[in-house]
Amino acid sequence: MPDAVLLECLQLAVQAPTGSNRQGWRWMVIRDAEKKAVLADIYRRAGGEYLAAAAAATDGATQSGRVMGSANYLAQNLQDVPVMVIPLIIGRMEDALENAPGGANLTNAAAGLMGSIIPAMRSFQLALRSRGLGSVLTTIHLGLEQEAAELLGIPGHMSQAGLLPVAYTKGTDFKPAERPPVSEITYLDTYKNPIA
Repeated sequence: MPDAVLLECLQLAVQAPTGSNRQGWRWMVIRDAEKKAVLADIYRRAGGEYLAAAAAATDGATQSGRVMGSANYLAQNLQDVPVMVIPLIIGRMEDALENAPGGANLTNAAAGLMGSIIPAMRSFQLALRSRGLGSVLTTIHLGLEQEAAELLGIPGHMSQAGLLPVAYTKGTDFKPAERPPVSEITYLDTYKNPIA
C-alpha cells in the first residue's frame, strides 16, 4: 500500500468540517511490524476476551454473528494488517469541559471534541473504499490508550479517537447491512411522533 494512496485519502479526509474550524486533527500511520505487534497485544488485552466470548455466544449465520466473528478474527490477527492509522485530535476529554464555551456541559464538550475528528475519520474511510481499500473503526485499544501513546510517542495533549486497520479488500461484493426501516427510527418534532 503506497504512502501516496494513504496521503491522498488523508488529504480528502481533512476537508471535513471541524469545531470552530480549528482543524485539530492529526494522523499516526503505523507500518513498523514491531509496533503493530505491540498495538495488537494492547488491543487484545483491552478487549480480546470480550470479543472471543461474544463471537462464541452468537450464531455465525446471523449478521450479528458474522460481525462478532469478524471482530474476533481482527483481534487475533491485527498485527498482520499492512497499515494501522490512529486518528488524533488536539485536546483531552477531561479538559474539554473546562475549555468549552460558557454554559457547556460534558455532553456538548465531548461532542465538540470528538465531533471534530469523526467526520474526517469517516471521510478517510470513504476515500479508502473508493480506492479498493477497506478499514473499520475500532476503539477497543482506547481502554489502554496511555500504553499506545507511550509506544508511539503521542504527546499528552492529544486524544486518540480510534484505530483504523487498513488493507486491500478481498472482494467487492459488499451489500447493505440489515437495518430497521428509517421510518421506524425517525421522529417528527417530538420523540413520540414517528415520521411515517
